[in-house]
Amino acid sequence: MVQMEINKRPFEAQEGETILDVVRRAGITVPTLCHIEGLTPTGACRVCVVEVEGMPGLVPSCSYPVAQGMKIYTHSPRAIRARKTIIELLLADHPDDCLYCVRNNRCDLQGLAADLGVRTQHYGGEKSAYREDVSSPAIIRDPNKCILCGKCVRVCEEIQGVSAIDFIGRGSRAHIGTAFDEGLNVSSCVNCGQCILVCPTGALSERSYVKEVLEALNNPDLTVVVSHAPSVSVTLGEEFGLPAGTDVDGIMCAALRQIGCDYVFDTAFTADLTIMEEGSELVHRIKNGGALPMLTSCSPGWIKFVEEFYPDLLDNLSTCKSPQQMMGAVIKSFFAERMGLDPKRIFSVSIMPCTAKKFEAARPEMMHEGETPDVDAVLTTRELARLFRMRGMDLKTMEPETADTPFGERTTAGKIFGASGGVMEAAIRSAYMLITGEELGDLNVKAVRGLEGRKEARLNINGLDVGVAVVSGLGNAAKLLDEIRAGRNDLHFVEVMTCPGGCIAGGGQPLDTDLTSVQARLRALYQLDETETKRTSHSNEWVQRLYREYLGAPLGEKSHHLLHTHYAKREVLL
Repeated sequence: MVQMEINKRPFEAQEGETILDVVRRAGITVPTLCHIEGLTPTGACRVCVVEVEGMPGLVPSCSYPVAQGMKIYTHSPRAIRARKTIIELLLADHPDDCLYCVRNNRCDLQGLAADLGVRTQHYGGEKSAYREDVSSPAIIRDPNKCILCGKCVRVCEEIQGVSAIDFIGRGSRAHIGTAFDEGLNVSSCVNCGQCILVCPTGALSERSYVKEVLEALNNPDLTVVVSHAPSVSVTLGEEFGLPAGTDVDGIMCAALRQIGCDYVFDTAFTADLTIMEEGSELVHRIKNGGALPMLTSCSPGWIKFVEEFYPDLLDNLSTCKSPQQMMGAVIKSFFAERMGLDPKRIFSVSIMPCTAKKFEAARPEMMHEGETPDVDAVLTTRELARLFRMRGMDLKTMEPETADTPFGERTTAGKIFGASGGVMEAAIRSAYMLITGEELGDLNVKAVRGLEGRKEARLNINGLDVGVAVVSGLGNAAKLLDEIRAGRNDLHFVEVMTCPGGCIAGGGQPLDTDLTSVQARLRALYQLDETETKRTSHSNEWVQRLYREYLGAPLGEKSHHLLHTHYAKREVLL
């Protein structure tokens, strides 16, 4: 142990810890703009500087290790003055449009300016002028608001392994951009939005479809149908001051109806439908020598990643559409027919934890009868909260309501789709029944649960030894795919989630997402799974009825036409 002083109080620390680790554990707030928990510190922003007695200069607390007898002053006049100067210099080259910025009141730079008492502009001069990148259907990039903290670059490269953006130029002309400084739409970006979660300013944001949804709600000629993803109900409450993991499913349904939505469905229903199709596809591949391991296809950022970097494994991808797109497809076919509605007069809205879902909805493969999109607009959890606030909704005071039939019923197997490992666990529960004709004795497949980036298990199903793997975060996925490329052949089924931890930590979730909140969301989903009675996708009565009355059978002609798709190799600028 290292003995030291922080602000004239004695503290102990482990050898090798950084000053920032120790002062935060001591309950002292030292600001930072570039630090990412779990990654090697860079000390780039210098906002975390502290004064150490006996040292001539200030040191960055995020990257400086503690030492025996060290005396640290976290908020000395010198340290505060340095931080304030850094913020003032950043503001000197920052747009003065805070009132119009999507991050107004949620901006780290704005918050630090307020905390440090920046009230006057001490530095002037010509501001940088960059072109805003609006080419992507999912992410808007405004380099004028970038403070060059590098967090987006590090997440994209070190966690996701995509490297779609990097530092360009030198000196005062340095900025962050794509290869050849082209638009995100022709880059290797997979639209996951993890860069948005770590960006401290409004330099990165999701492309908003709130305006389009409001116009649809105000159009009497349109029937607005909304479906919400499994993870949204355990994250939305955080935007309204509720504890992380609070399930606001029924309250969200009530709020959606109050703002004018005609029908509210639960995408966990089509998560159950996905399991029926995907489980049947897996069994068919195993029995008929299909491409193995089969890779899940629920996460659109992951799909684009395979199309770009692993096109040789495209045959391994499940042909199933994601639950979002399955919902859009059945809304504009079965639901439209039963309700006597013109599919072109239905405005289908998805509430998703994911920015890549915006990209997915715009794919040409996701068109109803080749003319109209299955899903017309995608809102993130953040956008839905923004829409509710615009309409004066307070989720803490509302009474819950249930989702509409026929697509309101769901099982907890569909609900746990929101967590890494949830798709796999749901698939195992139903695949066991599809292969053996019997229910799995213990439905809790704990080997695939948790926030670890990679989990593997072996299962004995009626004498068949089945190998499964679960990975989240594309960097982890790439390592497993490299093993498969190199000849690994002991796996049958692989679940991949683009975002680390799964949809509960998706790029469209609340901006304050951290490990503590993600853990609370995870517990909430599995608590629902423990307390409810219907825990297998094949026990969803409405799913079975949909097959009987419309689709026929899993992998049948009609279900294949509506619920399955194909993917192709993509060429990108590198």
